[in-house]
Amino acid sequence: MPQKAPHVIHISADFPDCIEPFKTPVIKTLVRMTQGDFSHEVLSLNRVTPRVLPFVARLMRGFGRPQAAISFEPFEQGTAIRFVAPPKGLFHATMLHQLADALADRIARQGRPPALLIGHKLTIEGVVARRVAKRLNVPYAVSIQGDTDTKILRVRPDLAAEFRKVFQEAAVVFPFSPWSLRKVEAKLGQRGGRVIMLPCPTDIDAPVAPVPGGNGFVSCFHLKNHKRKNLAGMVDAMRILNADQAGARLSIIGGGSDGDVNDSRAAIGEVAGIELAGPMNRDQLRESFGTATAFVMPSHRESFGLVFIEALFCGLPIIYPADQAVDGYFDGAPFAIKVDARNPAAIAAAMRNAMTDETAIKRALAQWQNSADARRFMRPAIAANFALGMNSAIAAAEPR
Repeated sequence: MPQKAPHVIHISADFPDCIEPFKTPVIKTLVRMTQGDFSHEVLSLNRVTPRVLPFVARLMRGFGRPQAAISFEPFEQGTAIRFVAPPKGLFHATMLHQLADALADRIARQGRPPALLIGHKLTIEGVVARRVAKRLNVPYAVSIQGDTDTKILRVRPDLAAEFRKVFQEAAVVFPFSPWSLRKVEAKLGQRGGRVIMLPCPTDIDAPVAPVPGGNGFVSCFHLKNHKRKNLAGMVDAMRILNADQAGARLSIIGGGSDGDVNDSRAAIGEVAGIELAGPMNRDQLRESFGTATAFVMPSHRESFGLVFIEALFCGLPIIYPADQAVDGYFDGAPFAIKVDARNPAAIAAAMRNAMTDETAIKRALAQWQNSADARRFMRPAIAANFALGMNSAIAAAEPR
């Protein structure tokens, strides 16, 4: 008899479902890439902000402890879940504990305990996964998504003890990037258990050789995010470049509403050499990246930033923010230039360097594209590492 694939339950607020189909596809891709080796089930979380009066009524009924309102709706990959919880982290642990208890009860009633639970953010889904795992006596793993997790660790020091338990007791931890692990360990202590770096997968992972003589800089983001992606910093950097580097160009790829476009144009103002190129499909994006000098996006907040990896595979050097995005993966690499996102002069200096040393930088990038280090960002390697982590977590919990 063939052995059944281990049953893994994912708890994620970032999985496209029947309630919100336009969430980021990273977790969905990880699940799809390892389907078959594992029997995946997704509990997809959707937080709903409560109306004031009903929430206050529930708060009074709970004697100051709000009572969660939770509903379930099946979809193809599992169950979409609405849970009512206030914004800004109010009653953060209280609401997550009640959600966890409801999920544990539901799983127990179904009579199919998982071999492994995975919470796909340490400070949110990880809290739920740990509590469910304790109830069901199964192992759990967590991923670290730097933007959200470091923010919550910073604003909720009162929950540090619980977050520390989530981090230290997990069978495996999957950080999306090295910088996020450093930040978490600085708050919660160095981890003794297994850690497996898990870059986010992308369909743009076939190397295209770099071509020197690029036609300028390129960035790519939805214009509604122009503040977080630091358009203002790029504009200031271009203003500095224009003073001593005639003909510098920056093309910003990405769509948005009329309001988003107007806000972005206002941020650009009269600074020369910057254009809004509008949205592009994947083939157009590859072509645009392939003809540019370098990719620049010194974001203020970025958990991973798939677009940086996509740029590298398209033959495009990158300028990325320190302590964000892909920081820690490319230390010392000439084709990946780290900058202080708060310093337009530093951004301008990196852009100037990318222009003046373009040939040498792209030569180094071409060598990297054919290395083992590049393969770690390709889907087969990511799937293999994810499977390795899940199997090791399951094996560690099996009786010997």
